[in-house]
Amino acid sequence: QVQLVESGGGLVQAGVSLRLSCEASSRTFNTWAWFRQAPGKEREFVAAITGSGGRTNYGNSVKGRFTISRDNAENTVYLQMNSLKPEDTAVYYCAASNYRDYLSANLNGYHYWGQGTQVTVSS
Repeated sequence: QVQLVESGGGLVQAGVSLRLSCEASSRTFNTWAWFRQAPGKEREFVAAITGSGGRTNYGNSVKGRFTISRDNAENTVYLQMNSLKPEDTAVYYCAASNYRDYLSANLNGYHYWGQGTQVTVSS
């Protein structure tokens, strides 16, 4: 059974950077993505990256601040988060899709999900 395991979350002050990691237990995927969910809100698309790493897509609220990358040799995807704001506070979820070049914000296209890691940004 494939597992996605996130790490790197924590409590930070506004303006600093944080890097999340997500490692797959047993295989590589065509597309990786990050979503987040704040209390009382729907799960929100953050970023996605294709298999080769050549194409990416970002949610409007994180463009220019967050960067998604992947290491296929390590079956790992990263989310570098810079200039963090209190509104970035959420549980961040790693997701993976079997679809090739699936960069959509539609979470229904992602077949595997991690358990989530909490990111809290204080003002």
